[in-house]
Amino acid sequence: MSSRRRWTRLAAPLVALSFVAAACGGDDSGSSNTTAAPSGGGETPADAPLFETLDLSGVDITVGSKDFTEQLVLGEMLVAAFEAAGANVTNRVDLGGTVVNREALLSGQINTYAEYNGTGWSVHLGNDDPSFDSDELTRLTREQDLADNNIRWVGQSPFNDTYGFASSPDLLDNGNAFTMQSMADYMEANPDTVLCLESEFPDRPDGLILFETATGYEVPDSQIKILDTGIIYTETRDGNCDFGEVFTTDGRIAGLGLNLVDDPGIMILYNVSITMRDELYQKAPAAFEAIAEAMFAPLDNATMTRLNYLVDIEGQQASTVASDFLKDQGLIS
Repeated sequence: MSSRRRWTRLAAPLVALSFVAAACGGDDSGSSNTTAAPSGGGETPADAPLFETLDLSGVDITVGSKDFTEQLVLGEMLVAAFEAAGANVTNRVDLGGTVVNREALLSGQINTYAEYNGTGWSVHLGNDDPSFDSDELTRLTREQDLADNNIRWVGQSPFNDTYGFASSPDLLDNGNAFTMQSMADYMEANPDTVLCLESEFPDRPDGLILFETATGYEVPDSQIKILDTGIIYTETRDGNCDFGEVFTTDGRIAGLGLNLVDDPGIMILYNVSITMRDELYQKAPAAFEAIAEAMFAPLDNATMTRLNYLVDIEGQQASTVASDFLKDQGLIS
């Protein structure tokens, strides 16, 4: 296996900090990214939306997110929710990739972002053999990350946005959708097959190695093409990628006519929680738990896919999609 395929832990923090410094510094405008809490003084109406009945007044919160659509929507939901509860919110949504956000959280340059239980278990905590029970995986990840790193995992989404693969619209296996095994068999029989992946995926312990182990086919470097996440979808639609790595709740799968490769349970679970530094959580535990419970409850796979579709296919802003969703749920005004 080539050196590109190793999980390089030592270099990651240095790279992450350089990205975080660029993202968190150099903003001469300063206040343009900070939203002050609304002034108090009046009683909350009895029929006020839920998040406006919570009290985060005087709490400073810096919200990060990863740099793909679902994370942008979730990050903007957190910004809107915390603002509605009266917090002083600094918006650092679209901060960077997984490592950048995690290192920013650990170093205190942000104090919350949405993260996935499978990523927490395997990447951040370095564990093997993840549970395929979403509740158990979140619980075990929550307990270890709090004990080891003082990071809280709050709430859990019903949706599971696991990794997957999609084939181009004109590439089908004898007229039928591919399974993971038939995809591997096809790639082995056709050396010119192009598999498009984002840069993290070949090295992640929860990435390509799971496909290779389950199917018995180690994908050679000659079949791998590294692209930015968003480009993978359009290049797969256009046939420049025979198969592309996707997130299974991404609205572009249906929107671009891609064919999702059937996964019998190879890729691990990715339910989302709010991760935050414990000192932030301790300032208002009940409020944070209430926000997580109410925000996540309606987010099943179909709903999250629809919200992603609104951004990626219909061209709406992630902040608009997030606020409209919270308004529709009666959580903000």
